Amino acid sequence: MKKRILAASIALLLSVGSFAGGLMTNTNYHVAFDRMMARGATFDIDAAYSNPAGMAWTKEGWQLSLNFQKPWQNRDIELDGTKYEGKASAPIVPALFVAYKHDRWAISSMIGIVGSGGSVEYDNGVPMFNVLLGSTITSITKGLSDATQGFVPVVSPDGFDSKMKGKQYIYGGQVNFTYKILDCLSAAAGIRVNYYDGYYRGHVIANHSTIGTLANLSLDVDQKGWGVAPLIGINFHKGKLTLAAKYEFRTKINTKNETNSLNASLNSEDLVEAPLAKLVAAGAMTPETAVATATQIKNTVESGLAAYTAPYQDGVRTRYDMPALLSVAAGYEFTPKLRATVEYHFFDDKNAKMANDRQEELTRGTHEFLAGVEYDINDKFTVSCGGQRTDYGLSDGYQQNTSFACDSWSIGMGGAWNINKKLRLNAGYFISIYSNYEKQASYGKETYSRTNNVIGVGIDYNF
Repeated sequence: MKKRILAASIALLLSVGSFAGGLMTNTNYHVAFDRMMARGATFDIDAAYSNPAGMAWTKEGWQLSLNFQKPWQNRDIELDGTKYEGKASAPIVPALFVAYKHDRWAISSMIGIVGSGGSVEYDNGVPMFNVLLGSTITSITKGLSDATQGFVPVVSPDGFDSKMKGKQYIYGGQVNFTYKILDCLSAAAGIRVNYYDGYYRGHVIANHSTIGTLANLSLDVDQKGWGVAPLIGINFHKGKLTLAAKYEFRTKINTKNETNSLNASLNSEDLVEAPLAKLVAAGAMTPETAVATATQIKNTVESGLAAYTAPYQDGVRTRYDMPALLSVAAGYEFTPKLRATVEYHFFDDKNAKMANDRQEELTRGTHEFLAGVEYDINDKFTVSCGGQRTDYGLSDGYQQNTSFACDSWSIGMGGAWNINKKLRLNAGYFISIYSNYEKQASYGKETYSRTNNVIGVGIDYNF
C-alpha cells in the first residue's frame, strides 16, 4: 500500500491548475465566463464551447474571438503546525474561437487549454515524501540488522533536502456542426482532440547527522499523450426562454513516460561499511564477507526504493482521462436589457481513469451549480456577475499531498464594451473561495487549503 501511495504522489499535482470546473477539466475559456460564469444558454461566440447548438441563433457570417487569462493560485499543506507552501503559476492562458453561420446551419471551433494548465512548486517538498522515505529506510535497515544479527544498526534520517515541481497542460481543439431543425429547436455534434503535456521534477535526499546522506530519490520525467472524444448538444429557444444541454463523452488519454533521469540509491558508504569494518577489525567477519554483506545491503535498499519509482521508468504508460461532462442550462430574457441564466454541470470523474485507479477513491462525480445575470446599461456597455458552487466527491483516500482538491464557491464579475458594431471588448475577474480539507494521516493531521484568482480580457470581432 505504501508503494502505491508514493508512486501516485510522485505524479506531482495531477490537477495542477484547474482554473474552473472538474478535477481534470477547465470550463473557463472565454472571458465572458469570468464575468458571468453561467454561459450555457448563450448565443454569443463563446457558445462554440458552452452551447454549441445555440450557434444556430448567433450572428450571421464570420466571428472571431481571442481571449487571454491570467490565473494565480496557492496550494498549501499544513502538517501538525508546519506549513508547506505550494506556489502554482501559469503564463497568460490564451483561447481562440472561430465561427461561421449561414441561415440554418453553423460551424464553430475552439482552441484552448481544456484541462489544468500551469505548474506548481514546493520549495521544501511535501510531508508525504519525507515521511515515507524516512520510514522506508528505517524499516529496511531494521530488517537487515535482524537478518545479520545486529551487524547493521537501525538508522533513521534526521533531515531532508526536498523539492518538488510539476507541470500539466491538456490542450484541446474542437469543431462543432450546428443545424436548426425547427424554428425553435437546433442540434449540434462535434469532436475534440486533446493533447496532454506534463512533467515531474523533484528530489528527496534523506540525511543523517553523523552518517551523512542516507538515500537519494529523484526523478525528471516528461509525460505526453492524446485522446479524442465526441460531443453533442441541443437547444430550444422560443420567445424569451432558452433551454440548452450538452454532453461531452469521456476522453481516454494514455500518457507515455519520457524519462530523462530517475535515481533511487543508497549514497552513504558509511552506512554499510563503517559497522562492518569494525567487525572485520575485531576478527568477527572476513573482509570478503564484509564486502558481500555491504553489497547485499546496498542492493536491497536500492531495490526497495526502485519499487517506488517503477511507474516512472521510461516508456511506462499512465491514464489521465478527462471525464464525461453533462451540462444543462436555462436562460431567460426578462427585458431587452436584462438576462439571467442558471446552469448545472456533472463531471463523471468516478469513471475517468487516473493513475493507479485513484478515481476509485472518489465517492461520486462532481456536481457544479452556476448562476449569472447580465445587464445592458446602454448600447455601448454591459455589466454582469455570477457565481458557481463546485462540490467534488472527495475522500481521505483520494486526497494526497501532491494532488488534492477542495470544494469551492466562485464569484465572477466584469463587463463588455461595444467599441463599434463589429468589435467588443470583454473584461472579467473571478475568485474561488475554498473549504479546507482535513485528513488524519498515519504521520499526523494534515490540512489542505487553496486559493485561486483569475483575471481576463478578450476581443470579439464579427466580420
